[in-house]
Amino acid sequence: MKNINLLFIVLIITFLYSCNPYRIDNPAITGDELEDHINYLASDALEGRLPGTKGDSMSASYIKDNLEGWGLKPLSGNVIQEFEIVKTVKAGDDNRLMINNKQVDRDKFMPMAFSEDTTVSGEIVFAGYGFSISSDTLRWNDYKNLEVSNKWVMLLRADPEVDDQSSKFAQVSNDRNKAMLAKDMGAAGVLLVSGYNFDPEDKFEKLAGGEYSTGIPVFRINREVADMILSHKETTIREAEENLNSTYSPLSFDIPLTVEGQSDIYEEKVTTGNVAMVLQGNDPVLKNEYIIIGGHFDHLGMGGQGTSSRAPDTTAVHYGADDNASGIAAMLEIAEKFAGEESNSRSIIFAGFAAEEMGLLGSKYFADNMTIETGRINAMINLDMIGRLKDNNTMQVSGTGTAETLEEIIKSHNDTSVLRLALSEEGYGPSDHSSFYGKDIPVLFFSTGAHLDYHTPFDTPGKINYEGLLRVTDFIYDISSELANQDSMLVFTEAGPKTRMNRRMRRKGVTLGIMPDFAGNVKNGLRADFVIPGRPAENGGMKKGDIITAINGKEINNIEDYMYRLSKLEHGQTIQVEILRGEDEELLLIAL
Repeated sequence: MKNINLLFIVLIITFLYSCNPYRIDNPAITGDELEDHINYLASDALEGRLPGTKGDSMSASYIKDNLEGWGLKPLSGNVIQEFEIVKTVKAGDDNRLMINNKQVDRDKFMPMAFSEDTTVSGEIVFAGYGFSISSDTLRWNDYKNLEVSNKWVMLLRADPEVDDQSSKFAQVSNDRNKAMLAKDMGAAGVLLVSGYNFDPEDKFEKLAGGEYSTGIPVFRINREVADMILSHKETTIREAEENLNSTYSPLSFDIPLTVEGQSDIYEEKVTTGNVAMVLQGNDPVLKNEYIIIGGHFDHLGMGGQGTSSRAPDTTAVHYGADDNASGIAAMLEIAEKFAGEESNSRSIIFAGFAAEEMGLLGSKYFADNMTIETGRINAMINLDMIGRLKDNNTMQVSGTGTAETLEEIIKSHNDTSVLRLALSEEGYGPSDHSSFYGKDIPVLFFSTGAHLDYHTPFDTPGKINYEGLLRVTDFIYDISSELANQDSMLVFTEAGPKTRMNRRMRRKGVTLGIMPDFAGNVKNGLRADFVIPGRPAENGGMKKGDIITAINGKEINNIEDYMYRLSKLEHGQTIQVEILRGEDEELLLIAL
């Protein structure tokens, strides 16, 4: 009887053990498992993992299910940290444009994405290209001797040198910049029209998300409407464009008409979410400290206009095998190994970030809503595009200057016959680690670099260098293990950042020396997420977290306003910067 009972107990234990979802038979990082993860995440079924879609949700569930299966627990509350993003911007039903009380057909005009939802009525003027340029090589002021206060201003889009990428007009030819200048001149609204040289087909572009309002209504009108308006001055858009392009001088005048316009745009929002789970540390003291290992899982969906696809005219699955199924695959394999070996003294947060391709939205949301103190995070490790190790075995590692000993740690784990490291000290870069660097957290960013398939439908699982990805993942695991087990925490140091600048700002060369809040978390202002030591902003007294509300008396409501204001500044100027610090309004004098 004893033998039967013992056998029964053994059978029950064996059965329970075999059903334990947390059992890890082989915690080793393997090429086969890396390939399995990528094959799923970059499959046709997930349709490119566009934020807010079924494929996006399936990606998050896949990450969650794997981490849960290895015994990881939710960081806090729900495993999926949900937040809303703007999917599309559309013209509403209440858009209206009337000229001398005559309704313009709806297919002949549309609001711009940066238009303010409001109604404006007033006289109209034509102001050429809408320039106000005064430089050593060019003087062109379309507003000279033209009264535009409380009037509609009609402008030609682009500039006389649309085919010249190095044109001196590049800094001022942007639609939004022209609308902002018109607003600064006192305009109540703006009508934009494409000339024949710029857009022979005169087609309306699809409204793009992520634009900020200029504070005034701005409409795009077609040439038929523009010619009807200009007929009252016995000219046409073709004639005006030819005049401007041949003379390189202003062409501005009043038009004896009254315009009434009502702008109505709405944002279609969808829900996406980060995945964040924690593997508890095994040291009774160090378990209260953390490292974060993560990467983004979103991509471009089916591509097309309005995305950052490098094949915008192609509608097809943008698989994103390297960008960034490779980083998520490595993160999962590292999580499985840590969970199986139970060797981490510190707790490890494994995170999959959503909406990185839309501007680091997921990681910014995560970093701004963490439930643990940033001072208890030893480091953040970001994995993005690590699946295309080239023949020269070069691995890019950024952020080595964000803590005193990081470069030494990196080098100590590298076999130069296996990987050739390209090290960079800067903590800011075009990926999710930037969101944590702005919180004074040491960061490391691993990547094998860009390639011609980047942001195209050709970034497929078959293009991944799996043997190289295995080497890279093992290397990252070794570094993560040291950071999870070292006796003392890293000491954060400032290294950079190099902020994202568009072409206009690079050419102009004027910066304050801050890392702006690109995600737009603050309304009616722009937050400085980081202030670079020794640069104009810090020298003028600006501090991290200050919210810039105006420059030289001109309001700033968002990142686009800020960039436009900077484009008007020159080296050597001393500017007045109005800020909100906490609840206090302050004025800083900053020498550029």
